Amino acid sequence: MRRQTNRRAPAEVPRVPEDAGSVLLPLARAAIAARLGRSQGRPQADWLTEPGASFVTLTVASRLRGCIGSLTAHRALGDDIESNAVAAAFRDARFRPLAAPELDALRIEVSVLTEPEPICAASRAEALAQLVPGADGVILNSGGRRATFLPQVWQQLPDPEEFCRALLRKAGLPPNHWDAGTTLERYGVESWIEPEPDPNNQRRQERMTRGA
Repeated sequence: MRRQTNRRAPAEVPRVPEDAGSVLLPLARAAIAARLGRSQGRPQADWLTEPGASFVTLTVASRLRGCIGSLTAHRALGDDIESNAVAAAFRDARFRPLAAPELDALRIEVSVLTEPEPICAASRAEALAQLVPGADGVILNSGGRRATFLPQVWQQLPDPEEFCRALLRKAGLPPNHWDAGTTLERYGVESWIEPEPDPNNQRRQERMTRGA
């Protein structure tokens, strides 16, 4: 399990311990497993009942398999993570629903978000100049469309202009779009990610499934 911090306003991060990944990652995995008929124990912690916003990102062999989240806290953090984990696995419109044989190859990342804050700017250039690559998650709003990138996306798109162009495309807008109604918000995250799955264990699971 690896922990990563990308935060601008630490006081606004829900109060979770540094080793929260030991609870959050099994919680997300158990929620997905339950939908696939695999019963796993639900981790418990008092701080899971506090309001919180989260994203759950799923990858298989380093390729995105689903990503769903909440931008503002509107329910208990534990409930939010379970719901987003299930949605990322089975209701992300970009992918077919997760199948049971994929579960052991799945790598889960859980991000806990700070409260978004608006970026005050009179132009696109001014807005982009305020972004902090590698630290800011960004929400774009324009013409009734909305899209976000987590701070982790800066690893693939380190240039603010390219980051913005990709975010506009995600929102269904032209990459050069910007008008008076376009706004940006930013947020920070604390994230935890599972280790890479053991391919030997996956092969054992496949043999057991075929022999069942």
